[in-house]
Amino acid sequence: MARVHIAAALGTATLALLIIFQLLSQYGWPEVDFLGLRYYHQWTNSPSNQWPFNPASYAPAPSEDGAQYLLGVGKADVTGPVVEINMMGYADPKQMGSGLRQRLYSRAFIIGDVDKPEDRFVYLVLDTQSGDTAVRYGILEGLAELGPDYRMYGQKNVAVTGTHSHSGPGAWLNYLLPQITSKGFDKQSYQAIVDGAVLSIKRAHESLQPGHLRVGHIDIEDANVNRSPYAYLANPKEERARYKNEVDKTLTMLMFQGAEDGKGLGALTWFPVHGTSMLGNNTLISGDNKGVAAYLLEQAVRESEGARDDFVAGFSQANVGDTSPNVLGAYCEDESGEECNFEDSTCGGTSQPCHGRGPMFRVKDQGASSCFEIGNRQFVGAKTLYDGMIEGAVGTSIRGPVVRSLHAFQDFSTYTFQHPNGSKVSTCPAALGYSFAAGTTDGPGAFDFKQNNTGSPNANPLWALVRGFLREPSEEQKVCHDSKPILLDVGEIENPYLWTPNIVDVQLLRVGQLVIIVSPGEATTMAGRRWREAVHSFAEGISLTDDEEPIVVLGGPANSYTHYIATEEEYGIQRYEGASTLYGPHTLNAHISLTTSYLHYLHVDSLDSPPRGPEPPIYINESLSFITGVVFDRAPFFMNFGEVLSDTVSFYHPGQTAKATFIGANPRNDLRLEDTYAAVEKLDENRKWIRVRDDDDWSLIFKWKRTNNVLATSEVEISWEIEDEAERGRYRIRYLGASKTPISGEIVQFETSSGIFDIK
Repeated sequence: MARVHIAAALGTATLALLIIFQLLSQYGWPEVDFLGLRYYHQWTNSPSNQWPFNPASYAPAPSEDGAQYLLGVGKADVTGPVVEINMMGYADPKQMGSGLRQRLYSRAFIIGDVDKPEDRFVYLVLDTQSGDTAVRYGILEGLAELGPDYRMYGQKNVAVTGTHSHSGPGAWLNYLLPQITSKGFDKQSYQAIVDGAVLSIKRAHESLQPGHLRVGHIDIEDANVNRSPYAYLANPKEERARYKNEVDKTLTMLMFQGAEDGKGLGALTWFPVHGTSMLGNNTLISGDNKGVAAYLLEQAVRESEGARDDFVAGFSQANVGDTSPNVLGAYCEDESGEECNFEDSTCGGTSQPCHGRGPMFRVKDQGASSCFEIGNRQFVGAKTLYDGMIEGAVGTSIRGPVVRSLHAFQDFSTYTFQHPNGSKVSTCPAALGYSFAAGTTDGPGAFDFKQNNTGSPNANPLWALVRGFLREPSEEQKVCHDSKPILLDVGEIENPYLWTPNIVDVQLLRVGQLVIIVSPGEATTMAGRRWREAVHSFAEGISLTDDEEPIVVLGGPANSYTHYIATEEEYGIQRYEGASTLYGPHTLNAHISLTTSYLHYLHVDSLDSPPRGPEPPIYINESLSFITGVVFDRAPFFMNFGEVLSDTVSFYHPGQTAKATFIGANPRNDLRLEDTYAAVEKLDENRKWIRVRDDDDWSLIFKWKRTNNVLATSEVEISWEIEDEAERGRYRIRYLGASKTPISGEIVQFETSSGIFDIK
């Protein structure tokens, strides 16, 4: 990356950035949810094609295997720098990575036509906050570099989705706004995602084989709630009456099964719950609750005889926008302990004390226990469904050999279309409202911003000054955004480069009767329902899937990150989700207009593609960066890297924590991709040390801290929370590190061990 220094950041925009960064450094920002997604309520098997309907209770008789497809799955490490990089999601500059709870992965799922192998698509599930314009560009570029065997993968058929984890390293996104809290762009963070994603696709491609697909559904009642019910209630009463819950409770699974041996290859699921189980004070990298769910399902299924050893489980988001994993509700963390105000999520008039509570909120571990619990609840539902589907007892076979995909770019700053009421309407250049800065109950904001703010904002007047200093929105822009009082006119600021995207990805995938909407933003619950229903209705109208009932799912946030997609009614309330709906009140209907008008391109007889549209800008080589690299490492005088500072004790019991501290070096020297920083080894009967835990495991925690900035010394603490099922025996903790030598900059690898201890 061509690093641009402060001297190159000319003009008033740079000064404004410094003002904003100073404010953020002092006060923090909201859960400026730079992460999102959507989820779908699968109703396609319902006799009435509408809710209320419980897919978990619908078990059609086993049918023929359905069509054969070319199927491949792959998984690869995308864990970027785990220390000294701002974490992506809560937009708090003080939330700097300090270690690793669980590695991050890219999981790739390829579906192709057996007879026409060029007709295929890739669905990626990254343990990241979202997809991204530059990341997708890098992935496509990396695939092209693999040679002619990969020429069929391109803009049209590669979907890059994120699980919306708020616990991964940041500084990899294309546009300026999310770079502000991370002090710019970090090439190491970016490249880890790109390279791992490409590797996962390569592994999936190399594993391609004939197989069958089966889709099924199960309800998970206790893993999500609506964090903005006041906005949800603004939707028409008769529409809400069609649905049992304020969020979608159904997990949908697409199961991949080998044709030759019938073994499970992988499972791709969609379920809407925010990746905010780990709290804003957490500084350990993880994939949040969906990372936990994928880890548990992969472990459980790989142990069975009916699955391949490299079985891959992807837990994709759905209509995630207004969902929360904090299922016990939002309460005031003050002396009152009362529920937060229903309309604006405040306590005594301010948003800061209002926090959502996860199922294990009383455990003070930065949300780790609640995170594991919400992940486990998704796993239990998914495993139950998978077991029924692999036996053919539940679910529906995907039929019809058709595999199609489409992709186009659309400029959402000026898109004009016909509204469902018959009028002609337009989207607007991107802008964020005042309630955006209020945050959510998953991560409240700073100052005195509030949600549900539609009038003249009664907020810190300094922000009005900052807004005007950056760019005062025009009257035309204010009118276009209607009930949104604009805080940041981000879509019209181009200095030093664009703050958010105006050019948006439009993508649809189809296999047999299954249609996947690939959403670039976080659709709210009702927005996702409307979008799926519109695509379903239109697919029926054009006989897209012939005699088969269309099955429509929605996944994201994907390809770029366009913040939120709320319904017009929710937008009018201007809580966080409405204020973060970038392109004005008609954003959702614009997406519906585009996807339904392009749907015919997925027809079996179609030979055409939609117009490609304007290309988005790619800023990886000109992004600002004020992130300092590792200069060098030193061990304390008369000591060596890896030397034990605090050792384990002689024995532990399950339920206790084994811990050791070592003289460390900066983990940014070597990301150890496809490897580990920490390990637990067990002495086997042949007196050999066998690795039994590593960075994959939730129970093994790697922490790093700088002990002296001048001398460049640091320490590493590795903790093993010993599980109840841990085998009795003799163990040791291993630390694998790499130091950077002064002057030469040489990276020197080292390994070390704790003392030996027993588990009794």
